[in-house]
Amino acid sequence: MALVCASLPATAAVKDSSPTGFTVENSEVVPVDADTAWKALVGDVDRWWPKDHTWWGKASKLSIDARAGGCFCEIAGSQQAQHLTVSFVDPGKTLRMLGGLGPLQGMGIGGALEFRLAAAEGGGTRITLYYRAGGYSPDDLGKFAPVVDQVQGLQLRGLADYLRKQAPAPGR
Repeated sequence: MALVCASLPATAAVKDSSPTGFTVENSEVVPVDADTAWKALVGDVDRWWPKDHTWWGKASKLSIDARAGGCFCEIAGSQQAQHLTVSFVDPGKTLRMLGGLGPLQGMGIGGALEFRLAAAEGGGTRITLYYRAGGYSPDDLGKFAPVVDQVQGLQLRGLADYLRKQAPAPGR
């Protein structure tokens, strides 16, 4: 099963875009159950989130407080960032967080980011990273959609690769 899951292609898509916002969706299948994927998602974010997509790189410590009102935060000594605020938690199924990631935050753009976990056909878990962002901007926000889609694909791939390394070898 691990070989099958590792060989399945990730899916990525800009679902829609306009001058006022966009929706992107990325999906990966991993060879672990949803509970294992959930634990890594919320408990090990500092181990799988790409450090080159943080404010302070390797000096940063990332954490997700998986409760309503909790913080997806980055701490590097006295430097701190709240990336997103947790708004919905259904363990093993859905984690929803609100806010603007990266440069979108400084632009005043808000969004809803969801990690959705579901049983994958053939075994394992399908993890879908869904992000809808929008708001006022003098720029066309739709032009950001392909870049955000690519970056979110990297972030999800970080989680998927981490989980693939944690999965027991076939036959164990």
